[in-house]
Parts: sequence; C-alpha cells; structure tokens
Amino acid sequence: MVKRPVLPDLASRTKLAEVKSSRYTEKYADYIALGVEEWRKVYCEHEKLGKKTVLFVMTDDTKNCDDVGEYLESTYPEFKDAVLVIHTNNNGEVSESDAKKSKDELEKLRKASNQIDSWESPYKVIVSVLMLKEGWDVRNVTTIVGLRAYAAKSNILPEQILGRGIRRMYPGEDTIEYVSVVGIEAFMDFVESIRSEGVELERKPMGSGTAPKAPIIIEVDNENTKKDIDKLDIEIPILSPRIYREYKCLEALEPSSFWAKKIVYRQFSEEEKREIVFKDITTGEINHTTLLDSSAVTDYRSVIGYFTQIIMKDLRLISGYDVLYGKVKDFVSLHLFDSMVDIDDLNTLRNLSELSATKTIIETFTKKINELTVQDKGSAEIRDHIKLRQTRPFVVREQGFLVPQKSLFNKIIGDSHLELLFASFLEKCTDVISYAKNYLAVHFTIDYVNAGGNISNYYPDFIVKVSDKDLFIVETKGIEDPDVPLKMARLKKWCEDINASQNKARFDYVFVDEEDFKKYKPDSFSSLIKNFRKYKDDKAG
Repeated sequence: MVKRPVLPDLASRTKLAEVKSSRYTEKYADYIALGVEEWRKVYCEHEKLGKKTVLFVMTDDTKNCDDVGEYLESTYPEFKDAVLVIHTNNNGEVSESDAKKSKDELEKLRKASNQIDSWESPYKVIVSVLMLKEGWDVRNVTTIVGLRAYAAKSNILPEQILGRGIRRMYPGEDTIEYVSVVGIEAFMDFVESIRSEGVELERKPMGSGTAPKAPIIIEVDNENTKKDIDKLDIEIPILSPRIYREYKCLEALEPSSFWAKKIVYRQFSEEEKREIVFKDITTGEINHTTLLDSSAVTDYRSVIGYFTQIIMKDLRLISGYDVLYGKVKDFVSLHLFDSMVDIDDLNTLRNLSELSATKTIIETFTKKINELTVQDKGSAEIRDHIKLRQTRPFVVREQGFLVPQKSLFNKIIGDSHLELLFASFLEKCTDVISYAKNYLAVHFTIDYVNAGGNISNYYPDFIVKVSDKDLFIVETKGIEDPDVPLKMARLKKWCEDINASQNKARFDYVFVDEEDFKKYKPDSFSSLIKNFRKYKDDKAG
C-alpha cells in the first residue's frame, strides 16, 4: 500500500442517511454527496501541482452504474460529460455479452481509463461495479465511494477493492498521500478488515468545513491579499560551478605511493576457496555468493573489473576504465597485502572477497582519485538568477509548519525544531524585510567538496533580506557533522564570488547553532549577525 486510506470519523458517518427509495441514487444520495465534496476539496489542491484527481464510485450491478452515472452528470455541473461508466462483473473484469463487441469496447474503455489522469481526458469520474483490475493504469484516484456490500466469502480482498486508489500520484516524493474512502456501513466494515494486512487507516472529519485530505503543498502565496509579493520576493544569483573533476588526471595515479594499511594474506582451505562471497562495504551484508566447481578456471580479470566498475560508479566517472583497471590490478598485486601475491591464484580471489580487502581497495582508490581529480577553478561567474516568486508548487511530507507573514511562501516547514524556532524569530525581527526557507524546489545549491572528498551539493537553510541591497544566507545546525566546516568555508567563498561579480546586492552569511541560539535569545537580526561569529572570524572558525 502506498497511499493511506482515510475513513470518515464517527461524527461524519452519523450524518449520512440511507433513504428508503426504489431508486438507487436517491437511496444513497448522502454518500454520493459526501464523496463529491471530498473530491472537490482535493481537486483544487492537486490542481496547483498539475495533477487531476479522479472520483471512483462502486455500485452493485451494471444497471445501477448507469443510474449513478446519469445522476452525477445531471446533479453536479462539473461532471457534465465527465463520467466514465465501465460495466464490470464481480471479479473486476469488463462484462462480456458479444465477443466482437466486447473486444472493441474493452479497448475503448481501456484507452479512456488509462488517459483519465491526464488533462486531455474529459473524464473526472469512473463508475463501475468493482475497482478495475491490473492492466488499467489509473493513479489519480483520491476519493472512493462504495455503494455495495462485500463479504469475506466473496474471495475478494479489501486491497483489491481499493485497487487503483492506493497507487501513488507522486512517485518518488517523500510525502504521505491520502485516498478518502466513503461508503455504506457494510462496505466500510469490509474495508476495515484491511488492518489485518498491516495497512494504516485513519479516521478524519469529512464534509463541509473540514480540511482537504491532501499532502502539504508549499506554494507562493499569491492569493493572500495581505502580502506584497514584489516586496517579499528575493533574487538569488546562480554561479557557474567552481568545483569540477579533471578526468585526465587518472594517469597520474601511483598505487605505490598510496600507503594504505596492508591486509594480512590468509591461506584458505580448498572448500573455502570455492566459496567466493562479496559483501556490501557499507552494511557488510552479502551481495552474492559464487560456488566454484573444483575444476573451474580462476579468472582474476572479472574480479578486478568488478572493483573498477564499483569505483567508477561511486565517483560517477564516465571514462577512464582501461586506465583505472590497470591501476587497480597493480595495487592488488603489489601493494594491498602484506606480501606479494599471485593474482591468478584462487586463494587470492578468496582473500579479495573478504570485507577488509574490499573496503581497502574501494575506499583507498576513492580517496586518491578525489585528491587527484577534484579541482577548484578559483573563481566563478554569474550565469543566471533565481526569483523565489517563480517557484512552482510542490508537496512535502507531513510535518510541523509555520504560516508566515514575512515570506512569500504559504508555509515554512521545519526539517528540525530549530528551523521552526528560527523562522518564528525572523517573523518578529523588525529589521528583516523578508525571508525564505531554501526548499529543494527553489534549486539554490552550492557545490562543495564533502568530508569524503567527493563533489557534492550544499543546500543552505534560509535566505534573509534585510534591505534591497543586503541579503544573508543562514545555516542553522543542532549537532554539527564533519561536513559543516567544509560547507561554511565554501559558503564564504560563494559570497565573495557573488560580491565580486556584481554590485546590485551584497551577500553575507551567518551560522546559527542551536545551543547558542536558545541560550542568548537574540532580539533582532542585527544582534544575531553581530554576535554569531562562528566560521566568520579566523580564530573562531
């Protein structure tokens, strides 16, 4: 399950009434109305992200499918010519009456349903006897209305009932998605049994006056009339990369000068030699085991090639395999073990599969290649600019947030409690015009060399504007890791490069550690930058 089903709470369910009527849609009008209302609320939210949401209504037979389809089109203006009715049987298969007709109809319906997520499709609702089975690729179902009963003896599982509704709309995003499930008592009781599969179900208020069941969306607060977006906007120059990798330097690698700690060369039994085990150097977990026949011919080339490919993949090297292969072979033969070895010997291959040998080879070459190939140009130039007001809406995982007045974004989320405290502090600072959390969607990054020697990207925490010509990049930190001094040194150079390249605005930086921030409680931004000097003064850095 990748979407979290949300069920109406007790208060919401008690408002639903099943009317005694011979007409199906009159009998379940309240349930349909609640489903439509929940769909409407999330439709607006997801539309900001370029996603169209779909309502799914399940009935008990094909006749009532038609009744519900006609009712939705005639009752709700937004559903006029926007309801796709698909007749399925109790197994979720398209009903078949005439073989030729059903094949044509099947292809037509499959195409219509598979396109329903796109804005090119006119449909917003699917009405069917059962949620469509595999092969019907619908992802954007956000609301399910169940108007039929199910029983365990039907051999249908609750997860089959929810079907398309629990597929992610935003694959790859670190956020919780929701599908609202509304239905008659017998339907809801059956859905409840999905808990036995370990699926989380939430009960939340539904109906008018309740919040949409949608992920948290961060966007420029254009609809807030109390905000002057022009004043709150911040422009950030984008510099050309200063850190780069010079691939031609691989030739200069000299394994004899690596001075890596020697590995003890062990003598393994004949049975142990036949079991070559390679482990992940980070977790120590076995990747795979190769059992060699006693008559197998050893081939060191594949093993040296394996190490070479791992090193290239870790460092994202796109060329130089032949050069690196030779260097790895030389290192293994002459410098890895406490004695010279025969690289063709099966016992040597068995030694190479030991975690200590694997780690030494990969980590030593990674370090030495980084030292040799990672270069600093010594300067950078402005290539473009980022205007915060051009940031597109995006979803974030459910977490604490602040509704700001001094930021053009509608919400400030906190990846840590300190970030929320700092945002609250900025809100109260009379000497701050505007500020913004540097979300990934802003695309403001600074290249730097991390503690492992690799080229990486640094995302500063906040951008603060104290005047049209003075801006600060702020890094907040609770517990410092080995990369923090490297990031701050790179941020210092970034500010120097920016200020040397233009005079439209001056950029500076400040590091805010949690302990001192809580201890000294600065009362203005000017007092903060005056007293928080770590990584600013040479003696303090």
